[in-house]
Amino acid sequence: MDASEAKAYAHRWEAVADIERQEQKTRSVAENWQQLNAIRRRAARLGISRQNDEGEMALILLWAKLKSDYVTS
Repeated sequence: MDASEAKAYAHRWEAVADIERQEQKTRSVAENWQQLNAIRRRAARLGISRQNDEGEMALILLWAKLKSDYVTS
C-alpha cells in the first residue's frame, strides 16, 4: 500500500464515521432506548455485570488528567 492508497483508505473511513454520526443524530429517543436495552440484555446473557467496579471513577479521573496534561503541553 502506497501513500495515496493509505490516504484514500483513511478518507473512506472518515466518510463512514461522518455517516454514522449523522445517523446517530437522527435516531429517536425510542430507538436509542431500544439499543441501550439490547446492549443491557446481551450483557446479562453473557454474564457481564457492573459489580466490583469501584476503580472505574479512578480510571475516568486518570484519563481526564492525561487528557488535560496532553492538551496543556
